Amino acid sequence: MLTEEDFDLFRQFRVKAMGDKLREIVNDEACDDMTFEERVKMMLDAELDARRSRKVEKLVRQARFKLPGACVEDIVYLPDRKLSRDRVERYASCAWVEECEVLVVISKTGCGKSYLSQALGNAACRRLVPVRYARLADICDDLNRARAAADGSYYEKMDLYKTVQMLIVDDFMTTPIGTQNAVDLFEIMEAREGRRATLIASQLEPQEWYLRIEGELMADSILNRIATGARYIDLDGPNMREYFAKRKDAR
Repeated sequence: MLTEEDFDLFRQFRVKAMGDKLREIVNDEACDDMTFEERVKMMLDAELDARRSRKVEKLVRQARFKLPGACVEDIVYLPDRKLSRDRVERYASCAWVEECEVLVVISKTGCGKSYLSQALGNAACRRLVPVRYARLADICDDLNRARAAADGSYYEKMDLYKTVQMLIVDDFMTTPIGTQNAVDLFEIMEAREGRRATLIASQLEPQEWYLRIEGELMADSILNRIATGARYIDLDGPNMREYFAKRKDAR
């Protein structure tokens, strides 16, 4: 007969989900006719599921999403958004991430580019892909502070942006960037090209990015690594903040 002390050992051995499943099996009469192997398989599956869930939760935390709850299942498909469920599911499958491609999401303010980008990032986390989400202005600020600190953290941060398997850069070129940050961005995109997946979310078309990067040569170099050969999602339709606010008021 198993005691509470026995069940507590599962927790001590860091296989708590197995212990919880065993307790469930012991207390469920429907499991009485199961074979020993079937019961062990149920316990192993429970532990595997629990460990995978913890890993996904950790990846979501590390991604630093502004909207950690964003998910593809909650995306609204209105006719005038120019967005299909099939297309979103195709990108959520992360084949483009495995191919180390660039995906560019463009829309006016409020049309849902940030939510869609983070939902796709969340889908990647579910597939155990390391993700990092940040606004371009925050990336620049992060690197400028590290550079000023002169403690070696600049190189660590650059390595993170260069090597994370999926980098999401939101609010791309919302504000102009100076020469130093243009060099940073070039180094990041150069390191990622063909090696890591990058998702860019912007209110502006690529030809407008050019005007916000200081230095003609640097602008050409950056845009060549982002815009050339990228996949594009052009979102349209209503302001989704207003749409959800009206739905909430209607309840």
